[in-house]
Amino acid sequence: MTREFDPVKLSVLANAFDGIVREMTNGLLRSARSSVINTARDFSCAVLTADNQLLAAAEGVPVHVFGAGPLGEDMIALHDDIREGDAFLHNDPYLGNSHAADHCILVPIFIGGQHLFTAVTKAHQADCGDSLPTTFFATARDVYEEGALIFPCVRVQRDYTDVDDVVRMCRSRIRVPDQWYGDYLASVGASRIAERRIQELAEKFGTDDVVDFVEAWFDYSERLAQNAIETLPEVDLHGESTHDPFPGTDPEGVHIQATVSVKPTQGRVSIDLRDNPDNLPNGLNLTRATATGAALAGILSGLPETLPSNAGTFRRIEVKLREGCAVGVPKHPHSCSSGTTNLADRVVNIVQSSFARIDDGYGSAEGAAGQTPAKAVISGTDERNGNAYVNQILVGGVGGPATPYVDGWPTYQRPVCGALLYHDSVEVDEQRYPILIHERALVADSGGAGKQRGGLASRVTFEPRVDQVTLTYGIEGKENPPKGVRGGLGGAAPEAWVEDVSGGEPRAVPVVGRYDLCRGEKVVSITPGGGGYGDPLERDPQAVLVDVNDGRVSARAAWEVYGVRIDEHGTIDSSATEKQRRNLSQGSGSVPQ
Repeated sequence: MTREFDPVKLSVLANAFDGIVREMTNGLLRSARSSVINTARDFSCAVLTADNQLLAAAEGVPVHVFGAGPLGEDMIALHDDIREGDAFLHNDPYLGNSHAADHCILVPIFIGGQHLFTAVTKAHQADCGDSLPTTFFATARDVYEEGALIFPCVRVQRDYTDVDDVVRMCRSRIRVPDQWYGDYLASVGASRIAERRIQELAEKFGTDDVVDFVEAWFDYSERLAQNAIETLPEVDLHGESTHDPFPGTDPEGVHIQATVSVKPTQGRVSIDLRDNPDNLPNGLNLTRATATGAALAGILSGLPETLPSNAGTFRRIEVKLREGCAVGVPKHPHSCSSGTTNLADRVVNIVQSSFARIDDGYGSAEGAAGQTPAKAVISGTDERNGNAYVNQILVGGVGGPATPYVDGWPTYQRPVCGALLYHDSVEVDEQRYPILIHERALVADSGGAGKQRGGLASRVTFEPRVDQVTLTYGIEGKENPPKGVRGGLGGAAPEAWVEDVSGGEPRAVPVVGRYDLCRGEKVVSITPGGGGYGDPLERDPQAVLVDVNDGRVSARAAWEVYGVRIDEHGTIDSSATEKQRRNLSQGSGSVPQ
């Protein structure tokens, strides 16, 4: 920068770009056809600079946008004839994308004949051509068994007109072509919104001011990050976690680790993920984008300050990856079908929980993850109209992590999403798909106890209204559920089973894979709960009473775990509570008679 940027104008333009991304988001949410996008909001929008730095992401999902810069790098590297009116389709996990199910639309934005920005929409598809009707193929042994259509940043529009060859490829391979095409048009439209609005912004403020703003905003964000890091002690934090055994893993699961090095005198933090297993013969492998995004999400969750989510902040954070690593940069043809979820969730948890070891007030507990049947991809033919359908439902949430200051959210969805995904409407899902949902409820005592309690698990029960509905899912955390920190307890493990609608003995379902749910059966799905933060005996007794009254904690757990006695009048017995907490702290708690 050659001049001091006006701080008022800096704020105005920062909020203007944020507003543009939010308008993109609203446009995509309201115009997409698949419910995984227009109901669950499994998509993100962002704006990159011409040199491929993340400028604005608003409420973009961390695993989608924190590592978005390489998407722009691919566009520049692979095309030397970019011009106004172009759009590019990108879902290649071996380049800069997350996984094959996330179709990205990149639109280069020209101002005065110069490419200055790139609009990015990334939307999780209902179907992307996998050999099975799912976009999370965790058991795929390689990309060929996965079967998804891979587009290595191909031009899909020229002069604002579709390249029909690419569109025909998608329509001929994807199981729900009209639904996909509607989502594609919505994504292109969202990116074109950014194109128009940024051009209008440059016309209003002048191109020079908009260009100078970018570096000023990055510099300001970097100073905020540096100041936040300088308040921390110099420390190396080592975290570990184990993903449950899946097909293609060791019988003990996948043990992963991370070392977080805090250098306050330098104002820098690094996350080293290189000392981890090589690529796995299944779909769990992370990509450069998802490993980076997960590590950055963990850092921003662990720091006690709220920082802008842009490249200026990220200048102070280094993520160290290794090629050929399961939580690094994948080697072709290893599958990355579940690269936005399972191991990425574990990376977020490792990093954010590591910060809790610094002191009270830092970091957070582990959040729940996994794809129980309540979050399955469902598919089949709807006998009501004869139409095929494929879509992921998000009927049941998972328990979020407790933080130093608040309880975990029961609508968290998973660590890599930062609680930004929405829950499906029961009524809308029943209207769109041939299922009947009997129950969606929170499960008492499922959140990890602590000074701040982990988010509760959800219990969901549903049945098909046709002869068969295929569920594709992957239950994770059954053997290694979310952990608490600083004396907080872990969250409850997930469960799932099938039983007859008329009753009878429950029948186990596979932990991961495909299950054909038939007429007369119902599946019961219980998601994991989040971990707790701090000693449960330090929880405010009034907060325990509220939890008991609301059905989040049982009276028995209030006594045995939190040491709070609630009498027959529904009030706290202070004397009994004080005595019980003293006994529990000494390891001699008792159940009231």
